[in-house]
Amino acid sequence: MNQLLDEEIRSQVREVFKDLDQDIAVLFFGKEQHCETCADTYQLLEEVSELSDKISLAKYDLERDAAIAQQYHVDKAPGIVIAAKDGDQITDYGVRYAGIPAGHEFSSLIHDFLLVSSRDSGLSQQTRDLLKKVNQPVLLQVFVTPSCPYCPRAVVLAHQMAMEHPLIQSEMVEAIEFPELSDRFGVSGVPQTTINEGAGTIVGAVPEEHLLAEILRAVGKKPRVE
Repeated sequence: MNQLLDEEIRSQVREVFKDLDQDIAVLFFGKEQHCETCADTYQLLEEVSELSDKISLAKYDLERDAAIAQQYHVDKAPGIVIAAKDGDQITDYGVRYAGIPAGHEFSSLIHDFLLVSSRDSGLSQQTRDLLKKVNQPVLLQVFVTPSCPYCPRAVVLAHQMAMEHPLIQSEMVEAIEFPELSDRFGVSGVPQTTINEGAGTIVGAVPEEHLLAEILRAVGKKPRVE
């Protein structure tokens, strides 16, 4: 089997992973049929996970392990969850991928490993305070393509929001792999962040406060500190 990551990339990632703080669990969900990128996605996760002893990788089948998939809100294959691991305890922060994190999205994957390992969203204090207003489930779906250089910023920001609030789930969606979903939400340019299946939409990689305001608008909250 040919390796997906050459030695130069492995060396760079290994160096980045020296900053991993606490253990993380990577959960892969695939299926045997009608999933062209499942094998490559799992191989990519295997190769990355081998570069640090703080990363554990588990493999599941979306259909056979339906209960586990439902537990982690995964309904697409390939699906990836990056979670915190403390001994036998796994904590889900709502950080998910639907589709292979290839091209520019590989940097999102590596950044998210550091993010979850730190157990801190890295958001500003004002954003943290305003997010406390969210009292209902929020789903952020960030549509991307591997060739989009601006998409990783949008993906990581959405994952930071999920890290900060237990009611927020955030999913990178590879737009080409899931064309029906892309068509449903009218994705014509990437990145596009769809909030709660169309209650809010942002096109482009926007600043933290812009995404925050759209989340609060989508859930009917006013974006100000009380």
